[in-house]
Amino acid sequence: MSTTTATETGVKSRFRPTSLSTKLDVQDQPQLPEDKFFWTYTEEPHKTRRQAVIKAHRDVLQLCGPEPLTIPLVTLVVCLQTAIAYLLRNTSIVSWTFFLTAYVIGATANQNLFLAIHEISHNLAFKEPWKNRFFAIFANLPIGVPYSAGFRQYHLTHHKSLGVDGVDTDLPTAFEAVFLDSILGKAFFCTFQLLFYAIRPMMVYKIPFNYVHYCNIAVQIVFDMIILKTMGGKSLMYLLLSSLLAGSLHPCAAHFISEHYVFAKSTVKGGKMPKDVPVPETFSYYGPLNVLTYNVGYHNEHHDFPAIPWTRLPKLNEIAKEFYEPLPCHKSWPLVLWQFIVDKEVGMWCRVKRAEGGRKVGQWTEAEVQN
Repeated sequence: MSTTTATETGVKSRFRPTSLSTKLDVQDQPQLPEDKFFWTYTEEPHKTRRQAVIKAHRDVLQLCGPEPLTIPLVTLVVCLQTAIAYLLRNTSIVSWTFFLTAYVIGATANQNLFLAIHEISHNLAFKEPWKNRFFAIFANLPIGVPYSAGFRQYHLTHHKSLGVDGVDTDLPTAFEAVFLDSILGKAFFCTFQLLFYAIRPMMVYKIPFNYVHYCNIAVQIVFDMIILKTMGGKSLMYLLLSSLLAGSLHPCAAHFISEHYVFAKSTVKGGKMPKDVPVPETFSYYGPLNVLTYNVGYHNEHHDFPAIPWTRLPKLNEIAKEFYEPLPCHKSWPLVLWQFIVDKEVGMWCRVKRAEGGRKVGQWTEAEVQN
């Protein structure tokens, strides 16, 4: 059973993105790769819808800006994870107590921190950009491995270049799709998806480092050494296991899949979308787990307005409900994981791709660090 509701994928919308091919004759259109991804000639839909929402509801712009509540919440979770790591310092790693604590509490907490870093990457904790950079490094601490600095560049590129092959590193590669497009392959992907999201960006293209990256690495190494010296290896293992489980078969980890994988594959014929027909490529989730994940489920809303913080995304949905209610959405993240694995009509190929467009964000000039 599909988890999409309202309209089916492929239904025309009155807020249609501008076609990239309207000025080209059929024989002049670029030859796209012959594979099973959903290749499109239309531009990404969020800019078009953002402009339409602003035209209809100018007041939504007042929702933009930092959310100070993020700061104490992140601090609380960092302290919580550090405290639990201390309490487990003498607990056997192979015990159920250790594993269940890491899965139920640790994975949920570290997923919360992953998404806090996501929020902070959009400058939504502090007004000053540099404070957000270093607060993200602080939020990174219980995750165990340094990634916040690099994540920001790849993630902002994902926004600017949604679906662009070779630029948007959120997209699975053809290599992944070929080898993982089976029940066992998809189960493997869901179990270790955090590793895919960590390694894939570096395989697609490398970003230049600057002092923020080095600071991220140095601070994380110092923190890990402090944990190791004062609490022991079991405490550090708890933090690392929490991160691994946070991107595994965990209900909150389903957001990685629910956000952009197309679940109504049967409506897209032959892997090619009809020209000028905007197939939804971003899907929101409206359910209780948003409470633990900075409302990341409001993903259409987030891509439409990245400058609106997590606390105000439901308000955006309420104000512009005529734009969001017709869109297909998910009601259950656990069901997303189950369907993705067992449904033959859903899989690694079910992503919308573009052959060109967008841009890479964050070359780490001084100007970029300040924005």
